Amino acid sequence: MAQINKNMKYLSSICWILLLASSSLWGQDGPQRVSFPSLDGVEITADMYVVADSLPVMLLCHQAGYSRGEYIESAPRFNELGFNCLAIDLRSGKEVNGVKNKTAWDAREKRRPVNYLDAEMDMVAAINYLVVKYKQDVILVGSSYSASLALKLAKEHDRVRAAIVFSPGEYFGQALNLTAAIAGLNKPVFATSSRGEAESVRNILKGVPHAVQFVPKAAGAHGSKVLWSTHKGQEEYWEALIPFLQELKQPPTSNK
Repeated sequence: MAQINKNMKYLSSICWILLLASSSLWGQDGPQRVSFPSLDGVEITADMYVVADSLPVMLLCHQAGYSRGEYIESAPRFNELGFNCLAIDLRSGKEVNGVKNKTAWDAREKRRPVNYLDAEMDMVAAINYLVVKYKQDVILVGSSYSASLALKLAKEHDRVRAAIVFSPGEYFGQALNLTAAIAGLNKPVFATSSRGEAESVRNILKGVPHAVQFVPKAAGAHGSKVLWSTHKGQEEYWEALIPFLQELKQPPTSNK
């Protein structure tokens, strides 16, 4: 009963935050800044890229040492392809593309743990936030360590409908065996990486029956920065990803 009360209080706080934020989210160009609590009270900072409420929604998560700025360029392109996006600062990260990680700063100020696995609670809080707002399941997009967490959550969380992962790996030492944790994952997965990482990614996905893996012809790179226009060969990745995205544009599950 105590856990139920705790969850009800958390959902109530999310609804209140959505009400406060709604006046600044609609009818404006560009991403809108939002914030909401993680499961342990750390304030998560995020950028909301909205097209229309009825469209599928993506949660965009960055790699180690980065921030929500990892998706400054790719989130608008996801919008053009028909997806709403929420790019979040995870507590394990710093800065990229001139965007500082505010969640990491708040976590340090509050003396909360900031290891890779600790960022999972931020992703869970963001999934809950999006489910409350859009009343539909969420597509997870992860980069490096957050790609690994995206696969784990796709296996464990009922409100995750698919995962798009860039350079997932066994980044957690003895704390988590990712390959074992995601065995039997029965949801759509698109995975890619640099060419050099492809074999290790293939091994991680060996127990995931519906995974599609793209291996670039060129050397590629680590994480979702392969989608940036500054990355040589970025169109190769987009061309592989877009058909998978088109499949995800089918009406999402709602009102569970």
